[in-house]
Amino acid sequence: MAGNARDDDNLENGLDHGGGHNNDNENKEKEMSVEQMFEGRQVPSWRNQLTMRAIGVSFVLSVLFSFIVMKLNLTTGIIPSLNVSAGLLGFFFVKTWTKLLEKSGLLRQPFTRQENTVIQTCVVASSGIAFSGGFGSYLFGMSERVAQQSGDNGGFKNPSLGWIIGFLFVVSFLGLFSVVPLRKIMIIDFKLTYPSGTATAHLINSFHTPQGAKLAKKQVKTLGKFFSFSFLWGFFQWFFTAGEDCGFANFPTFGLKAFENRFYFDFSTTYVGVGMICPYIINISVLLGGILSWGLMWPLIARREGDWYPAGLSSSNMHGLQGYKVFIAISMILGDGLYNFIKVLAKTLTGLFYQFRGRQALPIANQHSPDTSEMLPYDDQRRTQLFLKDRIPTWFSIAGYVTIASISTIVLPLIFHELKWYYILIIYIFAPTLAFCNAYGAGLTDWSLASTYGKLAIFTIGAWAGQNGGVLAGLIACGVMMNIVSTASDLMQDFKTGYLTLASPRSMFVSQVIGTAMGCIISPCVFWLFYKAFHDLGLPGSQYPAPFASVYRNMSILGVQGFSALPRDCLLLCYVFFGAAILMNFTKDMLGKKWGSFVPLPMAMAIPFYLGSYFAIDMCVGSLILFVWQKINREKADAFSAAVASGLICGDGIWTLPSSILALVGVQPPICMKFLSRGTNVRVDTFLNSQT
Repeated sequence: MAGNARDDDNLENGLDHGGGHNNDNENKEKEMSVEQMFEGRQVPSWRNQLTMRAIGVSFVLSVLFSFIVMKLNLTTGIIPSLNVSAGLLGFFFVKTWTKLLEKSGLLRQPFTRQENTVIQTCVVASSGIAFSGGFGSYLFGMSERVAQQSGDNGGFKNPSLGWIIGFLFVVSFLGLFSVVPLRKIMIIDFKLTYPSGTATAHLINSFHTPQGAKLAKKQVKTLGKFFSFSFLWGFFQWFFTAGEDCGFANFPTFGLKAFENRFYFDFSTTYVGVGMICPYIINISVLLGGILSWGLMWPLIARREGDWYPAGLSSSNMHGLQGYKVFIAISMILGDGLYNFIKVLAKTLTGLFYQFRGRQALPIANQHSPDTSEMLPYDDQRRTQLFLKDRIPTWFSIAGYVTIASISTIVLPLIFHELKWYYILIIYIFAPTLAFCNAYGAGLTDWSLASTYGKLAIFTIGAWAGQNGGVLAGLIACGVMMNIVSTASDLMQDFKTGYLTLASPRSMFVSQVIGTAMGCIISPCVFWLFYKAFHDLGLPGSQYPAPFASVYRNMSILGVQGFSALPRDCLLLCYVFFGAAILMNFTKDMLGKKWGSFVPLPMAMAIPFYLGSYFAIDMCVGSLILFVWQKINREKADAFSAAVASGLICGDGIWTLPSSILALVGVQPPICMKFLSRGTNVRVDTFLNSQT
């Protein structure tokens, strides 16, 4: 979200590099609006925007980003915006291909910003399924492995490639059809900002100017260097991971006692890159959450073993210390989600009221834009003309929604016997309204509350179903709702991007459909590779603990069983942290943008309550690198920091593919690098000497 705006500003600030034009030409270019700069270029028809090369590049990038998102999902659940990476790599691949064809005289169609937008849309739609598909949350939360950790008898359904693909195909397209008839109202009539979509459009437009193309070439080169470094670093680390708790990822940076409480730097280039993309306050919030929980609360509660909870319980038992970790984290997440849901809903209703009454302008997100009022009429006229040219009939949208909803209502109970057909019918009746609210709210604030709507479905359907399969029914309902509202807001963001790049709404819709279809196949296959290669996936303390799977399942248990599922005094602590999350958000809004930016984010603070602070330290290292770089050379840092971060994330993310294949074929690392205390080391040496 914020990363998009920052990256876009960086690109604009960096355009002065590699100028190649004299000052008069530069001044002339600055005086021209965006569409006047592209006035001499023909806009291809919507069919010509959907080229085979665009779909081919989208497929390759979808596989790449699905691995990255899946790894982030299964480790911490923190997923930064990868729009810049997708746009940059899409531009690079097609531009390189068209240059080769141009030199050989075989180029038939030049690479346009509309085709670039199609690639962007397709890739984001496909990799988005890796998040909304619930592989690190509700879907994996249905598994026997997570059910055993939660200690409930709510049933389970283990992952299987067949039913996962079938489930995604019958629920992932509904959101697209639910908001298509509203595209003119949202984009042209209401003039919603959609900051991420707007930032992406500015990025793509800048790529296709002479100066922007030169900067993009340098950025891709930088991304490639750090991609190679990150990939090779992951490969090097693999050699030292022959056993449990081996390797650089278990390096006790601050000592063994701190390591026991999850305070260490694990040498993850992924989260160093994530820290460079995420705003400083997110990284600091995560670190503060880790210090509060693992540094203070959990050691104090652990002393109450035998009093607050039975002694001798396993570390994963929800009636012990693990229950406090999970449920207090859930209370903060719910408090944060409830506050933001009410805030965005209030803005949505207020905006609609004033829009229809015509009393004042619609409130928009805090997105600075240069004053180009003299040029806006021409740009708006040009964009509106082309946006309304290729209409998508309303009957097509309604027929599509009703048809897919009917199929889904029949198919889902066959896959999940706990989910009755009338639960699904109720969801589909209310889903278009909630999809509209989420899409409208995202246009105002740039926040998609898909996970919040999913949690709403968990509690309502779970409580309705009760003890008779309510836990699984709540999780499945969460998945249905999340997919609908998430794809709806994503599509409207893409319509905004298409509006600003003169891409046809039809090409945007078709590319979103193609990307979603790709994601329904690619994401389950990527997850299946992780699931089969790493047998400890989902277990606390493993390489891929999938923390939100346990969180979502326990939310569903809470919805079915009520507060009886909580350990002693956990309810009181949950009330305190639920209220604290609301209070922090309220304080942040009351202080305004300047001082409110220093208030920690409750959602970010809640994540290390379950996982620990190791990834927070990685992210803070990324923030520190960016901070120092900006102090030394802000212009260069602004232009290339996103490329460096993307290279670090992509390289380490892609390394999971060969590492998974090596694990599947039984190739084990040759060395175990483990760190022991002096006393333990003496005992190990004594034991080994006694065996010789």
